[in-house]
Amino acid sequence: MKDERSANVIDKKVGQRVRARRLELGISQEGLAEMLGVTFQQVQKYEKGTNRIAVSRLYAISLALEIHAGRFFDNLSAKGAVAEGRQEYIDDALSTPEGTELMALFATIKTAKIRRRALDLIRAIVEEAEGKR
Repeated sequence: MKDERSANVIDKKVGQRVRARRLELGISQEGLAEMLGVTFQQVQKYEKGTNRIAVSRLYAISLALEIHAGRFFDNLSAKGAVAEGRQEYIDDALSTPEGTELMALFATIKTAKIRRRALDLIRAIVEEAEGKR
């Protein structure tokens, strides 16, 4: 039987969103840890969903990351399962340094035609990776 106090899918998703926001702001794990008064290893555990985040700590994280605490729970179902769909893919991508950098670079492209070309390139790469080409 699983211990009810151990981290679950919601804890993992919230941790992933903490990581995504931290990366979006360009804050290191060490930097966030310093703001929170914890070790960077603790921040790692929060972000991986290994350790649950207490409500008071989540509030402190939301202040440090300049985001409303409720945003960490957007699109989560009432039963505790993570809602599937486009937002989940976005969260997954933004929780990686590469995804954050890709989005930041994409946002600097001013011309719609060039943005479409970049998107076409990414689609072609994905199709090739999936063996569709």
